[in-house]
Amino acid sequence: MFADAELSDDKFLCGRLRLLQPLKGYRAATDPVLLAAACPAEPGQSVLDLGCGAGAAALCLGLRVSGLALAGLELQPAYADLARRNALRNGIAVEVHEGDLTRMPPSLRRDFDHVIANPPYYPAQGSPSPVAARARAMQVDTPLSAWVAAATRRLRPGGWLTLICGADGLPEVLGALAPKMGSAAVLPLAPRDGRPALRVLLRARKGGRAPFRLLAPFVIHQGAAHDGDRESYTPAANAVLRDGADLLDQFG
Repeated sequence: MFADAELSDDKFLCGRLRLLQPLKGYRAATDPVLLAAACPAEPGQSVLDLGCGAGAAALCLGLRVSGLALAGLELQPAYADLARRNALRNGIAVEVHEGDLTRMPPSLRRDFDHVIANPPYYPAQGSPSPVAARARAMQVDTPLSAWVAAATRRLRPGGWLTLICGADGLPEVLGALAPKMGSAAVLPLAPRDGRPALRVLLRARKGGRAPFRLLAPFVIHQGAAHDGDRESYTPAANAVLRDGADLLDQFG
C-alpha cells in the first residue's frame, strides 16, 4: 500500500473531487474525466469501472450522476486501496474489487447497465517506466480485445460500454465488438483543431443494431500549438474537464 508521504492530494473538476494519487506511479489526468463524461448512465443504474485505478472515472461519474450503484475492478491492490480511500473521502459509494478482468472475481459475475474502461495504451515492447506500478498501469499487457470481451460479459442486454483508448487501438476494439455489441459510435479526441486524434472515446450497446457512426472530433486545446504555461482548453473541453459537463450531446 502507498504511505501518506508517497501521495499527493489532487483537485479534479475545480476541486469538487479530491483524489489521493501516488507521487510516483500512474496518475490520472484528463482521460478518466472524459470517460465519465461520455457514459450515459442515469440515476438508479449500475456501473462497473474495469481497471479503476485510484477511482477517478467512477468518482467523476458518481459526482455527475447521483444514485448510481458503482463498482470497480482493479488489478493492483495498492490502487484498489486508494480507490476505496478516495471514495470514502469524497462521500461517493464505490464497491472496489481486486482481481484480473480476464478471470473476473465471482463477486462481480453479475449484470451491469454500464461498463466503463480506460485500458492501458502504451505498447508493451516500448521502454517501460522505472516505476513498476506506473508501467503496469500504462503499458499494454492484456489485449484490448480482452477488455471488450470482459465488458460484454458483464453487460445486461441493452447495456452500454463506454471506453477511451489510443487511436491506434481502435481497429482492435472495433473488431472485438462483434457479434454481441453494436450501435457503436466513436468520438475522436483531437489535441488541437486540424491535428490528428491521438485518443478516441467509443460507445457501443449490447445487442445494438444501429449503424456505426464516426463523429466529428472533440477538440481539447485552443490554438495551433502550445504557447506557454497556461490553460488553453477550448470552451467545450473546459466545460467538461473543469465544470463537470457531460459529452452526451456529442454522441447525439
